[in-house]
Amino acid sequence: MTHRCKKSSGLWKIVVWDEPFFQGKKHEFTTDCYSTPEHGFSTVRSCKIESGAWAGFEHCGFQGQQFVLERGEYPCWEAWSGSNAYHVERMCSFRPIACADHGRSRLMLFEQENFQGKRAEMNDDCPSLPSLGWGSSTVGSFLVRSGAWVCSQYPGYRGFQYLLESDSPAGEYKHVREWGSHAQTGQVQSIRRVQQ
Repeated sequence: MTHRCKKSSGLWKIVVWDEPFFQGKKHEFTTDCYSTPEHGFSTVRSCKIESGAWAGFEHCGFQGQQFVLERGEYPCWEAWSGSNAYHVERMCSFRPIACADHGRSRLMLFEQENFQGKRAEMNDDCPSLPSLGWGSSTVGSFLVRSGAWVCSQYPGYRGFQYLLESDSPAGEYKHVREWGSHAQTGQVQSIRRVQQ
């Protein structure tokens, strides 16, 4: 059974600036930001996560490359996109990750789409799926039983990031195209729980 999360299950706060190193126009958010231009920012250039975990997106409307933002400071765009396959100098939308529950996270991964083929279950971080015995460099589908997870294209949590949550869409990710608007490959070689 998939664990359902409630939006009220945590408190979130992100502070954003329109210039690097916490300079320029500043704004605080405690809920979703669908479009930074609607708040007078062409893009976010630096941010601080004061509470909760957040998902940042390259484009407005929660589209494009994804960034998992956990508690801490991000003085410039390299701080949140430095390990991605390509560098993204903008973040134009973001939202809280309601299901982040580091201690109780459970995830099932499957070799093929639609939960078919070889499978494995995880409840801890894995910096290298190949070293764990996963014979393929790709994953076909995921079932998130609880918590939120960030899957990375390469070992060591590098490359494209894919955020998987137990409350969206019911924790079922049957195909690569359901991992995010930028997902083009099923290559996943490291997986970790999102820190709350």
